[in-house]
Amino acid sequence: MTTAVKVDEDTKSRLEELQAEIRLETGTRVTQQELLSRIIDDAYGSREEVIDSFRDTTVPLSAAEKEAMTKGRFSSGVETDEDDIDEILYG
Repeated sequence: MTTAVKVDEDTKSRLEELQAEIRLETGTRVTQQELLSRIIDDAYGSREEVIDSFRDTTVPLSAAEKEAMTKGRFSSGVETDEDDIDEILYG
């Protein structure tokens, strides 16, 4: 069963470019359907990366996010240096 997927002209053009480049580089003709299937298979294999690409960016932090991070911080009054941290981490 074949189902149509609508894409804009820019996407269609890039798909055709990829299709032509595959033919030039490998000598193999691939249909746009084969190419899309391969692209989807690859994306499915790295789905976390694809999902993350749709997330709103988190860097840099907004002012509210920075404030939320520092809200629970307090000063113990004890000076800590690099050697102290190494001792705590590595013993």
